[in-house]
Formats: sequence, structure tokens, C-alpha cells
Amino acid sequence: MTTTLTEPAVRRRVRTRPRGDGAIALAFLAPVLLGFALFYLYPALRGAWYSLTDWNLLSQPRFVGLDNYAKLARDPLFWNSLKVTGGYVVMNIGIQMIAGLGLAALLHRLTRSLLVRSLLVVPWLVPSVTTGLLWMWLLDANLGFVNHLLVALGLDNQGFLTSPDLALPSVAMITSWSGTGYTALLLYAGMLLVPPQVYEAAALDGSGEVRTFFRITLPLMRPILAFVLVVSLIGSFQLFDTVAVTTMGRPANATRVVYFYIYEQAFTHFKMGYASALALSLLLILGVLTFVQMRLLRASTSDLA
Repeated sequence: MTTTLTEPAVRRRVRTRPRGDGAIALAFLAPVLLGFALFYLYPALRGAWYSLTDWNLLSQPRFVGLDNYAKLARDPLFWNSLKVTGGYVVMNIGIQMIAGLGLAALLHRLTRSLLVRSLLVVPWLVPSVTTGLLWMWLLDANLGFVNHLLVALGLDNQGFLTSPDLALPSVAMITSWSGTGYTALLLYAGMLLVPPQVYEAAALDGSGEVRTFFRITLPLMRPILAFVLVVSLIGSFQLFDTVAVTTMGRPANATRVVYFYIYEQAFTHFKMGYASALALSLLLILGVLTFVQMRLLRASTSDLA
């Protein structure tokens, strides 16, 4: 004998399932939420409080209101560090995106070897401090291999890390060498999402490789491109270790990026309140830039849908 459930009973049964699933999901998310609150949210709130104080790590914080932000607005070194960081971001993202797209296209169209993909990511796995030291020796004006190679070719020695004009591009080259392979793998993964039928239809219409890449591949990869650009932007603004190892912000503030400037204020001059104000301002700048990027690139929509 079979029984049929009435409509209210079916609704009650449907309602009870999400509640059980929600409790299980919350239990799995609890460690992550706890870690986020303990290691991200609480330090951020404390940093916001310290930005309103005068604190040198040795005495109790003294509340000064918005004085740190007023000082920040009149600080030429801060604005110069933002300018330097902006120049670095343009160079770093430009090199990584162009080179990464080229490598990803070669992987997609010529080879999908696991060995090649593994070799691409090796420089990214090397610690940034090690990479900085390696390239500092290679680019040394007197003993570096690169300058010895230039002299062998009949060219002059170049102070890659000591010249105000070459220091920042050299730092951008170092970080791009390290991160391009990882960027290429992300873009390659985005290319794999494009259905093969789209390329087959384009080939039947007589579309060449270059036209197919710019008219089909890139537009269909828009969400992945937006993700890579946002991650690269945030990572570029966080440049610190390579500068700390190679140039220490020199020469003539040419490589004093904003992260290094915040570090100097906090741990060289012991101005923790002012450093917190600088860090919070940088957070707001990154938030605005990320929002603008996401809106301009329409990252939430895809032409594949």
C-alpha cells in the first residue's frame, strides 16, 4: 500500500534539508572563519585603531585622531612611493601579461606537455629573496655575468641596480622573470575552457591563428583575464622583498615602493601609527582599483554562457 504526501508535508521535508546542510557547512567553515577573524580581521581592526594614534612600540599609543592622515596628505615621500609603485605596476603587469599570453598560446596550440608546464612554474616556486640575490649578482656592474656579456659584445657596462633610470625597470624584470610562468599557467587554464567547436567553426570560416586569438580566444577568456589582472595588481603593489634585497629603495628613491616605505616608517623610524595610516590608505587604494577593474572588465559575465 502506497501513501502520497500532502503538499504541506513535502514543503516541510524540503525545508528541513537546507537546515541540516547549513549546519554541516558551518561546521566545515568554522576553522576557516576562525582563522580569518584571528589572523586577518582582528589585525586589520587593530591597525585601523593604531592609525589614529602616535605609537613608537615602546610607550602606550596616544590618540591623535586624523593627524596621521593629514601628515600623509602632505608627505612628498609617500606620494613619490605611490608614483614609483604605479610605474612598477605598469611595467610588471605589462611584461607578465604579454609574455604570459604568448607562452599560454604556445602551450595551447603546440604542446600540452606536463614537463613543460612544470618547468614554467619553477621560477615562481623559488623564494623571492633567493631570486633577488641571484639577479643582484648577475646584474652587478663589476662582476655580473650580464655586464661581462655586454662587454664581450662591445657594449658598455650598465648599472642596472644603481642607475636611477634603470633600477626600477630592472626590478620589474626580476619579478616578471619569476612570475610570468605562473601567469602563463593561469591563462593557459582559461584557454582550455574555450570549447574546441568554436575553433573548428572559426577554421571553417577561414579565420587565421592571429585573428582567432584576438577575436575569439581573448574575448571568451575575459573572466580569467580579469582575475589574473586583479591578482597581479594586488601582488605588484605588495612588492617588498625584491627591493629590500637588491636596492633598499635606492638610488635617489627610484625604487622606494610604497610597501618598503611603510616598512621603513614602522621598523626603522618606529612610527607605527603613521605606518598603520599608510597601510590603511593603501588598502583603500587597492580596493578602489580592484572595483574599477572588475567593473570595466565585466568579470562576472562570460561570453561562453
